[in-house]
Amino acid sequence: MTRSERPLDRDASSADTADAAGAADTTGVASAAGPTAVAGTGAANPTAVKAALRSQRIELPSWAFGNSGTRFKVFSQPGVPRDPFEKVADAAQVHRHTGVAPTVSLHIPWDKVADYGKLAAHAESHGMRIGVINSNTFQDDDYKLGSVTHPDPAVRDKAVGHLVECVDVMDATGSADLKLWFADGTNYPGQDDFRSRQDRLAESLSQLYERLGDRQRMLLEYKLFEPAFYHSDVPDWGTSFAHCVRLGEKAKVVVDTGHHAPGTNIEFIVAMLLRAGKLGAFDFNSRFYADDDLMVGSADPFQLFRIMHEVIRGGGLDAASGVNFMLDQCHNIEPKIPAQIRSVMNVQEATAKALLVDWPALSAAQRAGDVLGANAVLMDAFNTDVRPLLAEVREEQGLDADPMAAYARSGYATKIAGERVGGHQAGWGA
Repeated sequence: MTRSERPLDRDASSADTADAAGAADTTGVASAAGPTAVAGTGAANPTAVKAALRSQRIELPSWAFGNSGTRFKVFSQPGVPRDPFEKVADAAQVHRHTGVAPTVSLHIPWDKVADYGKLAAHAESHGMRIGVINSNTFQDDDYKLGSVTHPDPAVRDKAVGHLVECVDVMDATGSADLKLWFADGTNYPGQDDFRSRQDRLAESLSQLYERLGDRQRMLLEYKLFEPAFYHSDVPDWGTSFAHCVRLGEKAKVVVDTGHHAPGTNIEFIVAMLLRAGKLGAFDFNSRFYADDDLMVGSADPFQLFRIMHEVIRGGGLDAASGVNFMLDQCHNIEPKIPAQIRSVMNVQEATAKALLVDWPALSAAQRAGDVLGANAVLMDAFNTDVRPLLAEVREEQGLDADPMAAYARSGYATKIAGERVGGHQAGWGA
């Protein structure tokens, strides 16, 4: 069996798979009673909640372990990886201490290597798997006026060629998903024709869709603005959704939590996409102003809770839903590995709180038109301190109750700072 023929399995080991299988019936589509409620009592079932938390999987971005910054400055740090192999080794530390992050996303060409099979084997030797393959059609001079929507067919052909190359990488690594984010757009009215650009986008996506294997998907991301400032060719979930519906079942929408206008009700978007069966993945991060790519849950933990509430309500936490929970962040000033550990923990905490929602009480209050009562049910769950529960879950898995403290004691940061001397530290290619 080739890597590309493997089943869609986001777990890294047989033990992980067994945990997920044992919890398969605890995180499905929520009924009025909720996915973790004990019938007739209105109380959350601790066993089901723990099983759901054990089976949760969060994917790590390789680029989060490299140097990053802003247009003003990129700050280096000691011990930063110099190649994709060292990035995978660092990602393995996050999984080692959290137990729920067994996959790492690659970004091509930032993570380009001569032998992707060797990289996949390296990941497996560290208890990891290669996850989503991310394309890059925004860092080539030819793409100044767009990539797959460019007026010049030669430029469009070049962009599609890169996307096909990314599918080749999927075949070699066993990845099931290709993520697409296009920086394409315009800066001035009249610069180009909206409809023509959408036609070019549809044609390019169709060509790529035909290249996908039977068990491979394309995930189409959207972003309101930047680097284009007048209009973006995929600015919102509706545009992404429309293209994905036209393409077929192997095309899904990616929700990046930092890619919306301020005040956007992201959880409503999540509910709509789950209802339509078109939510493929999240790119989790936080923002204060624009696409800040800060640690998920750091700016608005209540928003993250509300999102996870809708995920659970719509069955998105069930592995069978195919929803991939990915981090997409840049740690410009904070240490990379601890920042990823903290981010995973933030998602876990929001998920645990959402799992504790008293679904029978919520449903009853909603049916009765009890506005304050319904809101109180959600607020009670959000205000619950779930850290003791998560500590207990980790200890039951043989992990340290405090992943941050465990990593600090491990000495890994000092080790890599001493070993990774010389060479060129990895970055985002800017």
